[in-house]
Amino acid sequence: MKAVIVLLVPLLLPLVSAQTFRWGPCPTPMVQPNFELNKYLGKWYEIEKLPASFEKGKCIEANYMLRPDNTVQVVNVQTYKGKIRKAEGTAITQDLREPAKFGVSFSYFTPYAPYWVLSTDYNSIALVYSCTDVLRLFHVDYAWILSRSRILPAEAIYHAKEIFSRDHIDVSKMIPTDQQGCDGPI
Repeated sequence: MKAVIVLLVPLLLPLVSAQTFRWGPCPTPMVQPNFELNKYLGKWYEIEKLPASFEKGKCIEANYMLRPDNTVQVVNVQTYKGKIRKAEGTAITQDLREPAKFGVSFSYFTPYAPYWVLSTDYNSIALVYSCTDVLRLFHVDYAWILSRSRILPAEAIYHAKEIFSRDHIDVSKMIPTDQQGCDGPI
């Protein structure tokens, strides 16, 4: 078993080099109590995030729309190297007893990844977390501070990071998303 681990870790590290990975299993943070999907739907702008290889652009936004089959259409948009890039996916509630915990997939060929809404007031801010264990040796995590507007006061960002930290999510590598010069619809 140790030989397999020694061989796998060097092979997996390049895959997560643009992500944030940590030793040990994923933390298990509390999610938004009494989550109301209909209030969460709509457009959110990315304010800060843990690094993610699939989000290198600026003017990053996400739009969530309910489909007739009660799945959620997810449309992520960013400007990267002067071009608008869109990614469309599907979010599902995996357990109706925990409606703030979604699974999100952007391809028929990939499994649903966790998308947990840890906190939101629905009108101005949302804290989202995703984590995947790799053989329970280490985990790859993502965290986002989202807002209904392209800017968020510094004190709101500070408070958001406190909430992540309280739940044992290390946000020391969080980076701001460039939302400058993003006027107009993308």
